[in-house]
Amino acid sequence: MLAPFLVMVREGFEAALVVVLVFAYLRRIDRLDLGRSVWVGVAAAVGVSISVGIVIRATVGELAGAGRLRAFAAISIVAVAVLTWMVFWMRSQARSIRPVLESKVDRALGADNVGAALVLVAFVAVLREGIEAVLFMLALSDRSSPTSLLVGAGAGLVVAALLAGVVYLGGRRLPMRLFFSVTGVVLIVFAAGLLARSVQLLQAGHDLGSVNLNGVYDLRDVSWLTTRTEVGRFLAALFGWDPRPSLEQVVAWVGYLVPVGWLFLRPARMGSRAAS
Repeated sequence: MLAPFLVMVREGFEAALVVVLVFAYLRRIDRLDLGRSVWVGVAAAVGVSISVGIVIRATVGELAGAGRLRAFAAISIVAVAVLTWMVFWMRSQARSIRPVLESKVDRALGADNVGAALVLVAFVAVLREGIEAVLFMLALSDRSSPTSLLVGAGAGLVVAALLAGVVYLGGRRLPMRLFFSVTGVVLIVFAAGLLARSVQLLQAGHDLGSVNLNGVYDLRDVSWLTTRTEVGRFLAALFGWDPRPSLEQVVAWVGYLVPVGWLFLRPARMGSRAAS
């Protein structure tokens, strides 16, 4: 439940932040009468994202055996790639989100059909976050129950909406830089687990071999560390925990976490700060 919660807090807040910034700008220029168009774009983006998730889930659900394992491995790998890009994109572009959105709104206001143009601005901005969230939920769905997935994701969206409300009412009180830094680290750890999980799935489907058939270690006798318990499922969903990992799983986890974590946490160069 915690893994989908954390993912949706981050993804939901990014999507809500876009909407909040657009409404804040419309309020500043006294054009809140166009708010309905923004909500239409948001609703359309959410609808498309959910539809994409349903189609992919239904397609994967019809698969069995090695095909199903390959499908979930592919979804996990794509989710890792998208998540990595998203974390670094937000790290470098966080300060420019507001002026970029405001310039898009200005162009929409100058269009012949202002309402349709604003619908498109909101739709494109929110759709990216929606597709990302769907990918992450699908990657988690093979080791989380539907109930825990929905409850965790729903709670995350509620928290994201509350945070967005704080930004709208007085954004300077919310330390967004700290928020994105902390959640970025959590998501990088989550991505490392997804990558290790994809290796496990490919090995289970006999598409990838292993140099050590007995695993790096074997803690399956410790019941609370297995996926039969809530603790084990939590560790598996958030950190990619496996009580009997292959060497390739460990290499994938460490090989992703260490360099990506270092690149994310290293201080920005002075040149980059000046340009930002």
